[in-house]
Amino acid sequence: MEEAKNKTDLRIRKTEAAIKNAFIELRAKKPLEKITVKELCGLAMINKSTFYSHYEDIYALSEAMEQETVASIIGGISHLKDYTTENSDAFTRELCLAFMSQASLIRILFSGRGQSHLGVRLDRALKEVIFRKYPEYAEDPAKQVLLSYCIQGTYHAYLNNPQADTDVFVETIEKIVRCLRPLL
Repeated sequence: MEEAKNKTDLRIRKTEAAIKNAFIELRAKKPLEKITVKELCGLAMINKSTFYSHYEDIYALSEAMEQETVASIIGGISHLKDYTTENSDAFTRELCLAFMSQASLIRILFSGRGQSHLGVRLDRALKEVIFRKYPEYAEDPAKQVLLSYCIQGTYHAYLNNPQADTDVFVETIEKIVRCLRPLL
């Protein structure tokens, strides 16, 4: 019985991977609204009914992949639970590096009209983590604005400076956050 379950799980995982890989390939070439379930299924070599057993539509698939990417970025911040206002520059360094580790996927999933989605999603997810540690920040509009400025500012600085050297970019963001530290 257990062996049959593992085979089923493996098939499900392989189907999920095929769907996601096909989606990324298509999304790299065209905007989300131009991708059809039919062409995705053809590329993934699955039936439409198989696709619909996993996702409601292309937008649900895109949403799931965006959430996974944000979770991966957040998970890539190794000392997130150790974040304090005193080490906000080190936290920022880890955030930048976690973000950059997903750069190629981010460029595909969040291209075009979806560019601002990642900044908003990161803002929401990181604030949730920070508010757990500093609940008083959730009640302080000034702190919320400052956090959004740091999180989304970093994201947009990265988007608008793709030619920037990684070390220069991260060091510059760290300096900015050090200057803002007294406000935290």
